Amino acid sequence: MSKDSQAAGLARLAGLLADETRAACLLALLDGRAWTASELARHAGVAASTLSEHLGKLVAGGLLSEERQGRHRYVRLADARVAQLVEELAAHAGPGDVIRPRGLRASSAGSAMARGRTCYDHLAGRLGIAVTDALALRGLLRVDTGFALTDAGVQWFGAAGIALERGGRRPLVRACLDWTERRPHLAGVAGAALCRHALDAGWCVRIGSERAVKVTAVGERALRELLGIEEGALR
Repeated sequence: MSKDSQAAGLARLAGLLADETRAACLLALLDGRAWTASELARHAGVAASTLSEHLGKLVAGGLLSEERQGRHRYVRLADARVAQLVEELAAHAGPGDVIRPRGLRASSAGSAMARGRTCYDHLAGRLGIAVTDALALRGLLRVDTGFALTDAGVQWFGAAGIALERGGRRPLVRACLDWTERRPHLAGVAGAALCRHALDAGWCVRIGSERAVKVTAVGERALRELLGIEEGALR
């Protein structure tokens, strides 16, 4: 690819992201689920016809994938690479630019998101950082020269009953910059597997309509026993 074509491609991508409505849709879709066009329209506070035009641009630009079931149009982030791009750009924007509480309800929602949330398919916020720090402290995760599971870390996942699906193009672990904590949390295959297990085992439950998750009493016990994380770090 020539430098000119690279520059043109980067400019097109920047143009797709340089719209508040489209940015709001991409941030919402970081929950890893498929949303209908009408749900995203309500979330972004725009008319359905306006939202449809924005979604068309995001799909054409390769940032979203879509499917239709009956009269409903569902969209989701195209892949984990798009999720990484959105999350890291949000981190560079800064929490003050992303979270703008308007009243008590919005402030509470912002606090819940900062406490614990999903970032596409892995844990983020203070919860994600607490898990990442605990793994590193116990020698299960190396963080000195990029993220890497140690042999003990691989064994820990197996002992905890968390399957690591290898063989794809996705890295086993990678660092994802957290936009509220401004530090990297665990992502990649291991991060996704841990998040999936946490939700399936009832360690965490989703709360509200955003990406926020809450650690349950079962989760507090499990994280304390498996990683030594005290309850205070999860609240």
